[in-house]
Amino acid sequence: MSVHPQQNGDTHHGGTNISRWTARRHEVARSTMTDMDLAKQYRQFGYATGVDLLTPDEVRHYRAKWDQLEARIGRDRAQIGVINAQREHAFIWELATHERIVDAVEQVIGPDVVMLGTHFFCKYPSPQEGDQPFVAWHQDVTYWGLTPPRVTTIWLAIDDVDIENGAMQVIPGSHRQGVLDHSTSDRTGNLLSVNQAIDESLFATDAAVDITLRAGQASLHDGMTVHGSLPNRSPHRRCGLTIRYITPDVEIDVEPTGPIRWFPSLLRGKDRHRKNRYSPAPDFTTDTGLG
Repeated sequence: MSVHPQQNGDTHHGGTNISRWTARRHEVARSTMTDMDLAKQYRQFGYATGVDLLTPDEVRHYRAKWDQLEARIGRDRAQIGVINAQREHAFIWELATHERIVDAVEQVIGPDVVMLGTHFFCKYPSPQEGDQPFVAWHQDVTYWGLTPPRVTTIWLAIDDVDIENGAMQVIPGSHRQGVLDHSTSDRTGNLLSVNQAIDESLFATDAAVDITLRAGQASLHDGMTVHGSLPNRSPHRRCGLTIRYITPDVEIDVEPTGPIRWFPSLLRGKDRHRKNRYSPAPDFTTDTGLG
């Protein structure tokens, strides 16, 4: 497993003027990221990126599986509607429990690992006119019903991810600010479930970092790290699978205030806290082949 440095950039994820969404590049000390291991990067910056997780053969296999599912359900649902489907499709379960992926998570949260859920984000090329799908600045933990509000997200690239096709952006160090107030976005096209957004006055937008990835690479980010993404201005799809992990001491509200319901699975270690009920591993012996 290797970790690669990331360049800086910043953009604004609010307002009404589309020109504000033009990315600007900033120089950083690249050695700051390369000289640290994964866990230290994550603790200091609230994220780590460029982690090599899938082999080229695995990339081809899992992209083909996603392509089949996408063709079956259509783009409208595929864009953000495949949520916690790891119990329906074997290939999603395989990724969420993949040894190298869980190894990376274990480095940052420790030996007791609970897989909370999964969510595909498939951002298609934006139309020239009308709504241009984007993700407003936000923190993952805001509406998830977790006590304490602590979660780690893997963002696994199914397609290559670059600035043009709407790479995720993060604000380094923002995980230390605690949970910030979320209001609603004043732009149409926000892909977040309840149109949530953080006012840009609450953090340093000029510190934003573009998370560019090759297919099969991943980033990890803390649930309190402020992040978002711009519209896809390329002719190519940008698809990624987010996988959420917690430790057993985090209590899951069975009726969270947001729209998401969780199906947690204890993947590694022990639960010494007894706060949550876990779902058994799914049985895919009757899988249709679209898994």
